[in-house]
Amino acid sequence: MQTAQIAATERYAKCIEVSKRIRWEIDRDVIRGRTFDLSTKFLPDGLSKVERLEFLGAAEKRLVSQIQGRTYANMFGLVERFIGPKVSEISRDHWLGDQVAFEALVRFTDEELKHQELFRRIERLTAQGMPAGYSFLPQPNDVAAAVLGKSTWAVLALICHIELFVLAHFRQAIEPDAGLSELWKDVFTFHAREESQHAILDELEWKRENAKLSLEQRDQGVSDLIDLVAAVDGILQLQAAADTDYFTRVCGRVFDKAQVGRIKETMLAAYRWQYIVSGVQDERFQKILGGMITEGQTKRIGAALTPIMS
Repeated sequence: MQTAQIAATERYAKCIEVSKRIRWEIDRDVIRGRTFDLSTKFLPDGLSKVERLEFLGAAEKRLVSQIQGRTYANMFGLVERFIGPKVSEISRDHWLGDQVAFEALVRFTDEELKHQELFRRIERLTAQGMPAGYSFLPQPNDVAAAVLGKSTWAVLALICHIELFVLAHFRQAIEPDAGLSELWKDVFTFHAREESQHAILDELEWKRENAKLSLEQRDQGVSDLIDLVAAVDGILQLQAAADTDYFTRVCGRVFDKAQVGRIKETMLAAYRWQYIVSGVQDERFQKILGGMITEGQTKRIGAALTPIMS
């Protein structure tokens, strides 16, 4: 037990060391006085799924990537509204104990607050250049309050899932794509650098919480996680519809009913991939979750995900 605690403390300490070394500032390092170049894509094709819309021209596909990229930034601003408070809350367990772990979680919270401000700035910058009429429908405070009402085990599971898919998106799609807006790519490059440490801390804290629970409490956590994923999917359905409406109003031509349906279907498929499926399929997430739950609980989660994954 003592050996495990020493190993955990070393991992917290490493997160602190890296956090100090890579620390960045919004204006000095990321934005640097720039605005968005709307002649370039924001979101890579592998995330936007725009290749499914073969009836769109190149400029129209670029607009879809920019709309989705704007929503992508807003979604991270949304989830960080509940990540910061939850991390601050669980840091309480370390107040009179492991001060290394406490410092690591305080730095985590501070970085999440910075990320929220970064994404508010990105929304203002995109609004300056893109046509009027875009709406991001979820209300961050309302969503955060609902999420934080669930069990800590479930909320930490969701947070770990989010931060692991951030890293997967960056490595697999954003970093390799040379055709993206330089500013947009820099935003998510710097974001991923700090999320790498956050994902380690998520795992440590989620496992620590898991070790406290009875079988009944963990089963309730699984139920809560299923509820949270369903709530996320509800948000994605609303935003996919809103973004489809915005695109069809500002793109400059009229689409028939079938084409509008396909655009909406593709938006939703892309959002489900971005915010649910890619994280669920992440090997690291599967390994962490699989080490905590029973075969029956695995089947319950799989059944809940089936309509979304399909």
